[in-house]
Amino acid sequence: MSHERVSVRRRDLADLDACVRVLAEVHESDGYPVNWPQNPAGWLTPPESPAGPPAVWVALLDGVVVGHICLSPARPDDAAPGLWSGRTGIGPERTAVVSRLFVSPGARGHGIGALLLAEAVGDARGRGLHPVLDVVTSDRSAAALYERQGWTLMATAEQRWGPDRTVQVHCYTAPS
Repeated sequence: MSHERVSVRRRDLADLDACVRVLAEVHESDGYPVNWPQNPAGWLTPPESPAGPPAVWVALLDGVVVGHICLSPARPDDAAPGLWSGRTGIGPERTAVVSRLFVSPGARGHGIGALLLAEAVGDARGRGLHPVLDVVTSDRSAAALYERQGWTLMATAEQRWGPDRTVQVHCYTAPS
């Protein structure tokens, strides 16, 4: 399979329905996201922050949306930016958080996750930001992808996902 069939571009509004369909496939197959959002399209579009809007891309296989990734400014409740800041002495505002990465089960094996990750990392670095992310500890396939791409596990931390729920997440930092 050649990569000419795979492309990555900025997501536009017309892609949202396809992204929600792919997210539903991934949720059914892999249990990601852990909690199905009430508003999946809204969940795929994190809010703007004082640091700016999130950047969002889609991957296409033969012109069909099969993957998604988001790059957002750090929020106070994100574990990975604080860990990275504690290690480097550089403020968490100098990080960009990779999130909402998923690839349709039927499109895996084409390097799409790695291409999406490279796109987000390149964008972050182009803005002078350091990419970080967290992933629930049960998502071994995602952790394996990050490690294959050279990401470093900083720590495992608890993250609050609501008033009465905490989850264990692995916090990763992109290769230097």
